[in-house]
Amino acid sequence: MNDTLPRKAVHKAADDRLALYDALLCLKTREEMDAFLADLCTPSELRAFAERWAVARLLDQKLHSYREIAAEARASPTTVVRVARFLREMPHQGYRLVLDRQKSKA
Repeated sequence: MNDTLPRKAVHKAADDRLALYDALLCLKTREEMDAFLADLCTPSELRAFAERWAVARLLDQKLHSYREIAAEARASPTTVVRVARFLREMPHQGYRLVLDRQKSKA
């Protein structure tokens, strides 16, 4: 069986993801980021990103219950639990990286 097509597709997806990262890294201002993301994402995708980020910031404060966070961030309880799991358990620790960097800048 020839598995070169799936392997090529996996490599292409990884290359595309890296190209996206490079594009994001070349943006210099909030205005540039706003313009690029407005072109790249649907309004609902941007709202979902912003919602998850609001949840992550609220969870990091450790001042509110999950229910309070869901209400304040206008997020579903499922989203709060998922973001909390990523903050707590997942190996990527992307939320943690950015939260800590923003704290150190303040």
